[in-house]
Amino acid sequence: MTQPISGGDIIVRALADEGVDTIFGYSGGAILPTYDSIFRFNEDCEKNGRKPIQLVVPACEQGAGFMAAGYARSTGKVGVFMVTSGPGATNSVTPIRDCTADSVPVVLITGQVPRAALGSDAFQEAPVFSLMSTCAKHAFLVTDPEELEATIRSAFEIARSGRPGPVVVDIPKDVQNWMGAYQGKGKLTLRGYDQRVRDIQNSRVTPEHAKAFFDQLAASERPLLYVGGGVINSGAADELRKFSTKFGIPVASTLMGLGAVDSADPLSLQMLGMHGAAYANYAVEDCDFVIAVASRFDDRVAGKPKEWAPRAKAIAHIDIDFAELGKVKAASWGHVGDAKAALKDLLAAGNGFSKDFSAWRSHLDKLKKDHPHNYDRSSELIQPQYVLECLNEVVRGDAIFTTGVGQHQMWAAQYVSLKNPRSFLTSGSMGTMGFGLPAAIGAQFANPDKTVINIDGDGSIRMNLGELETVTTYNLPVKILVLNNSGDGMVRQWQRLFFAERFCGSDKSLHKKDFVKAAEADGFEFAVRLSEKADVPEVLRRFVEYPGRAFIEVVIDQNAC
Repeated sequence: MTQPISGGDIIVRALADEGVDTIFGYSGGAILPTYDSIFRFNEDCEKNGRKPIQLVVPACEQGAGFMAAGYARSTGKVGVFMVTSGPGATNSVTPIRDCTADSVPVVLITGQVPRAALGSDAFQEAPVFSLMSTCAKHAFLVTDPEELEATIRSAFEIARSGRPGPVVVDIPKDVQNWMGAYQGKGKLTLRGYDQRVRDIQNSRVTPEHAKAFFDQLAASERPLLYVGGGVINSGAADELRKFSTKFGIPVASTLMGLGAVDSADPLSLQMLGMHGAAYANYAVEDCDFVIAVASRFDDRVAGKPKEWAPRAKAIAHIDIDFAELGKVKAASWGHVGDAKAALKDLLAAGNGFSKDFSAWRSHLDKLKKDHPHNYDRSSELIQPQYVLECLNEVVRGDAIFTTGVGQHQMWAAQYVSLKNPRSFLTSGSMGTMGFGLPAAIGAQFANPDKTVINIDGDGSIRMNLGELETVTTYNLPVKILVLNNSGDGMVRQWQRLFFAERFCGSDKSLHKKDFVKAAEADGFEFAVRLSEKADVPEVLRRFVEYPGRAFIEVVIDQNAC
């Protein structure tokens, strides 16, 4: 008969079975039994020559959530974070909603007050299930200890299957202390969800359906691939690149789709939309066939849906989520399924297809030449775009980039060279300031041999500045580049354009934060303020090549837009 173990031990064993090697978390009374289980599990691992689970303690629970997200976004694996009840759980709402909005697979385990105290306004009680059910892919409240192990396993299955997303497991303290048998297998029965996942896994583009697609492509003279983050989530970047190259179709990407194609590829139009390349948006205006792959026509791309792609005679849409088809734009050809499998099927079915789209590509090449990204290159002030161009010369796309949210995020999306998928990690749909630094930490833990660079703004990095100490605590070689324009630049840009330059609440020039001293106080040996344009290339080279953590603050033109 199996020796009974505690609920906390069951949680940790189930995490190990799921391949979890890193947990990001902040402790507290209601989760202490499980934290104690982590300690004892790791102690046993060290005695028996097994690899322990690394526990990373951030400055704040929100930081833990974004670290788990950075881990997941950079690898495709499920990120895990673990916090206590009450404020620990409520501090985690923002990263959970952020992960839902960008389809990022994470599992959050929260401690909860004992079952007998639920609903009594006990110390550090919060209605976690109610809160998280509205913003997570799924939420569980474990009230039956016998279902604890199966619930943990099911949480991982839900997080990574279908359209990925965050799952929250709220576990009362007495369930963590409960003693029971560990089964080593088993999941909850979720009939409706399980059937939908099977349908997606079995969904393929039939020969007849593929023929209908190629009939529309044959009727087209100006086809355009419009790709989103689902291409990266499904691991379909290789298939997308082959599809684009084989049929000679240009690619415009959403913010979340950056990296799906090499930004230096002649067929790449880089990012489209509100802050996208002019030539990418003109391509949308001029195309006659939109091929939307794992993208959802969100408002930053299609602000006026009826006027978007006005010359398109046909729209094809591939998405893993049935709800996305026809939600914003009606499709003349649609397929619900995994993007990787769908592109493979279309590649196979299109072996005999051939059509010359060179005139269309020549038209787009002229648009690129006539309407490039540009900025005031003659200014004596440091322009942020120039900083990123110089960074490209050093890094050459061989890094993982994270960003905060604001102008610096859009400049990075416009100017940073990207070779590979999962190399540009940013808060897209939620637009959460403070995302960049903790996401970089999570990505560095997941990719210890890669260069990780956080491109941030002075307003955004303030939100989670305490995580500088986490970089030092764990001796991570994260590089942090802050573009400082003394304010919330994106808000100020809108105030300049639409509110007659009434800069209410967005000017931070009177704030006294010395970022370099803050970095030094948190243990950064390389911490530099850069204010002279002539010094930019050399200082950036030293910054990237420095063997360890490095911080650089660049004082940029406050009026750059």
